[in-house]
Amino acid sequence: MRANEKTVIVHPDVILVPYRIEHVAKYHEWMTSPELRELTASEPLTLAEEYEMQRKWQTDDDKLTFILLDGTPFASADGASVTAESLHALPMIGDVNLFLKGAPDEDDFEAEAEIMIAEPAYRRRGIAHTALQLMLSYASDPASPPPLPITRARLVARIGDKNEPSIRLFEKLGFTVTKRVAVFEEVELRYTGANHTSWISGSIKALQG
Repeated sequence: MRANEKTVIVHPDVILVPYRIEHVAKYHEWMTSPELRELTASEPLTLAEEYEMQRKWQTDDDKLTFILLDGTPFASADGASVTAESLHALPMIGDVNLFLKGAPDEDDFEAEAEIMIAEPAYRRRGIAHTALQLMLSYASDPASPPPLPITRARLVARIGDKNEPSIRLFEKLGFTVTKRVAVFEEVELRYTGANHTSWISGSIKALQG
């Protein structure tokens, strides 16, 4: 999405950066994993197709995508500025996405949230919980550029019905199971504001370089 092509969201634990060409090789490596493809309902792509997908996602106005970086080394660097060079050394650990479906003024418009922690060493550490809050806060912030912000009531997540950790994660963020689709073996959750107070937000920075 052009709206976030220069946007970095900084938090001490995780940093959200736009999906750029330098991330593609690692992302492609992740997607060779049958487990990750199943969890994300993704088809295997060649490296060339992955580069083309990155270019498309960078310009499409219906896909808000951030790569997740380990924020700990960056947070400990005194006076660090947000440049492509300073971020390059930070480990990639996953991604978080929001897919816009339809036009905002249509009754059936929705924004589907997804997250992937690809690196096993970073799972079960609360990073997915933090990263989702940072992305959702940014996407629903009235100060965010068009085609944002997204009305919270339009937020939805679709998760495999056996993926209990992810279902619980979204429930902690105010989502409620509204539908079970047996044929696809998935549940649909929509934001209702239940069981949660407010999302944390990160420091919004402009990416230099």
